Amino acid sequence: MKAVEHGDERYLLVKQSSKSSRVRDPATGEERYLPNEELTVLDDGPLKTAAAAVEPPLRALLRATNDDRGLGLLVELHADGPLAVRDLLARYDLCESDALGLVTEFRVAGLVRETTVAAERGYALTDRGREAVDALLS
Repeated sequence: MKAVEHGDERYLLVKQSSKSSRVRDPATGEERYLPNEELTVLDDGPLKTAAAAVEPPLRALLRATNDDRGLGLLVELHADGPLAVRDLLARYDLCESDALGLVTEFRVAGLVRETTVAAERGYALTDRGREAVDALLS
């Protein structure tokens, strides 16, 4: 399978004949025929194109979350956040380096931001983080 582009849209190439190709929209699963001369084969693999069906905030969450502990931290920030660092360490039995490691990954992914909670350093979900966790919980 190949990834192809038609205008600004990316598709997965399902079947190709001499004049047209059947392509599938990875987001909707809808298939249609397009003229071969209007398609550009992409260097990106078909799996990367297929992954584009997942909304960007959720893709960021999936990439940044390596285990249940990290996922649980995002769910807790969603439910009870923002939380002060002191509370994160006390509530969830995290050492400071583990908490910092998790939060750093999430900050890089744009899921968590630093904030102030009761005059202490803390963390809260960004809009992107909230949207991603909402998608998981619904």
